[in-house]
Parts: sequence; structure tokens; C-alpha cells
Amino acid sequence: MITNVLLDHSELVPVALLLVALICAGTGYLLSARPRILWALTGLSLIPVVALTLVPTRYPADAVFCTVQFALPTLGTVELLANVALLLPPVCFASLATRRPLAMLAAGSGSSVVIEALQAFVPAIGRACDTNDWLMNTLGTLAGALIALGTIWLAKRRSQSGSATGAMSS
Repeated sequence: MITNVLLDHSELVPVALLLVALICAGTGYLLSARPRILWALTGLSLIPVVALTLVPTRYPADAVFCTVQFALPTLGTVELLANVALLLPPVCFASLATRRPLAMLAAGSGSSVVIEALQAFVPAIGRACDTNDWLMNTLGTLAGALIALGTIWLAKRRSQSGSATGAMSS
């Protein structure tokens, strides 16, 4: 449903990507002191990752291939921007839960490598591997880690100003 809308209206894709980023930042900010909930959100945000990358398709195994290419996303490229958005939420939430955005950036990019390798070496799932998917997923993990870094900074400032205000009123 949402894929069809985005394919029919490719100009909405950057807006959808921005909404994903803003929702992750806002939710992360509100829940920055609740790592259990952030881990739950990480898990929930991994469900579409698995569904969109590893659930078998109806394509025959002999029709699956791998592509080696690198392209930067443009505002109208639905698939490229969708791959950017795919790992942004789990990396953002995991980064906030662990307070380790760089480690989660590496884990997110590594996860994309594993996904592409599985698509390449398990033809029964009927998925095509693509180096561009890895690149776009990695850009999404970078965005997720940067959003988390900014959110951690804002949450730290909030707690510092709250403790400074509390100290002044005592």
C-alpha cells in the first residue's frame, strides 16, 4: 500500500524519509532515559528490515542475481531512499539505548553486509543482492547514528539545565 503510493508519487519519498528521521529523533528524545523501551523500539523496527530483505519472494531462484554498482540517491529515486530509511530507525534507537552511536553505525553497516550476503548465497529466498543497497543502508545507519548523537546531546543539555534549575531553587 505505502510502497504503491510512494512509487506513484515519488516526490513524497524525501518527505517520508524526513518524517522517519523526525519521528525517530522525537521519540528518542522523549524516551532517552528509558533504554528498555528503546530496545523494544529497536526490535520492532527490525521487523520491516527482515520482512523487506529476507522473507522469500515468489521469484524463481534462477532469476536471482547480484549487481555491483554505486549511485547516490536523488529525490526521485524511491528504492534508493527507501534503503536509506530502512536501517535508520533501528540504528537510531539502538544508539540511544547504548549511548554508542559509532558502534551502532558499524553494526548497522555490518548487518547490511550480512543481509546482502544472505541474498547472494541463499538463492531460495529469491532476493537479489546489490552493492547499492548496502551503500544506501549504510547512509541510513549514518543518519540514524547522527540523529542519535544529536538526541543524546539534547537530552544531556535538558538534564543539565533541569539539575541547574533544581539547584538554584533549593
